[in-house]
Amino acid sequence: MQNVVVTGLGFITSIGTDKATVAESLRTLRHGISVYERFKEVDPAISLAGQVKGFDVSSLDPEDWTYPAEYKLKRDQLRGMSPHVLYAHCALRQAMADAGLSAEDVSNPRTGLFTASAGSTRHLHNNLSRLINHGLRRANPMGIVSSVTGTLSFNLVALNQIKGASGGFASACASSGHALGYAYDEIALGRQDRVMVIGAEDGDLETILPFAGMRALSPDKEPPGSRPFDKSRNGFVGTGGATCVILESEATAKARGAEIYARYAGWGQASDGYNVAISHPEGDGLARAIQIALEASKLNASDIEYVNAHATSTPIGDTSELKALKTIFGTEGGPAVSSTKALTGHGLSLASAMEAGFTVLGMKEGFTPGSANITDLDDEAAGLNIIRESLDSAPRVAISNSSGFGGANVVLAFAQV
Repeated sequence: MQNVVVTGLGFITSIGTDKATVAESLRTLRHGISVYERFKEVDPAISLAGQVKGFDVSSLDPEDWTYPAEYKLKRDQLRGMSPHVLYAHCALRQAMADAGLSAEDVSNPRTGLFTASAGSTRHLHNNLSRLINHGLRRANPMGIVSSVTGTLSFNLVALNQIKGASGGFASACASSGHALGYAYDEIALGRQDRVMVIGAEDGDLETILPFAGMRALSPDKEPPGSRPFDKSRNGFVGTGGATCVILESEATAKARGAEIYARYAGWGQASDGYNVAISHPEGDGLARAIQIALEASKLNASDIEYVNAHATSTPIGDTSELKALKTIFGTEGGPAVSSTKALTGHGLSLASAMEAGFTVLGMKEGFTPGSANITDLDDEAAGLNIIRESLDSAPRVAISNSSGFGGANVVLAFAQV
């Protein structure tokens, strides 16, 4: 079994579109949530989203998009994309530069690319409408590859001439956690030397607002709206963007003199087997996923110094996770716990990769991100070490939790090198 390490990060998020800005936002608890005007088109009951700055992807025609010049794409490359694919392209370029990868490092049979997204609801709807209302002659010939669930993989594999393993993962809010998990396996088993993992979402009205039908979104009119673990939390705030995490075997990384963020110690997954939409009330599946991750990583619960919690700011979900944490870590002492979704909002398929990226960024740069916006801590959190400010020290060992619809739970474990 090969040791797996993290060697590159790229961020296009509501709290920053480069590593330095993201790190500063996490240290200072600066959120990226604001009023999203498009929600008023449908229902003013929902107002907030974590919005990516420096990009205008509001047009249905990719040729009209504006984005940072350093990521420039040709017309024929853009026409097969939806917004989250552009975000992912930019995050991937950042991460490749961060890891010091050449074109030959990326395009060879020993380098793979795994992705996670829900596709583009807005662009899929537009493409179907054109087909149905105007017939085949007016249909978008790139309609499928630009909008269905696999669009992230289709575009990035072709754009970067990927020759190794590739594929997309769809398990709702655990999607990019699964992508990172199976990427670990590919490297640990010696099938690949390197896997680039990307989670991304459009983060627009069509992606976020349907959750209002489930009464899952915060109805707050002013930011931040997202307040995991607070007694008055009333739903999550959606966000979009992309994060890329580059994984390599330790031998591969050291052979080319790469800087290493952290060792990826292992991962675990388990299902609730309980409900299509809500978490097990006792956090059963998540607790088992944590235990499996610890065993796979050859760690004890007492080794964990930080937990980046899944906590989305929903009443049921946060309570379930708090119970899972108490099952594993008890109610005296234990690791620092925070939810960075208080700053970014909930990234859906993007969430796992984004939060794993935040975790190893803090480990490398010497801080632990706090859990913002807590005024009145939930009674269920009693005995847990929920940190309300960022710490000027990094955890030696940390885990990052994710949970998705159907009770899919993924836990990723990282350690300092």
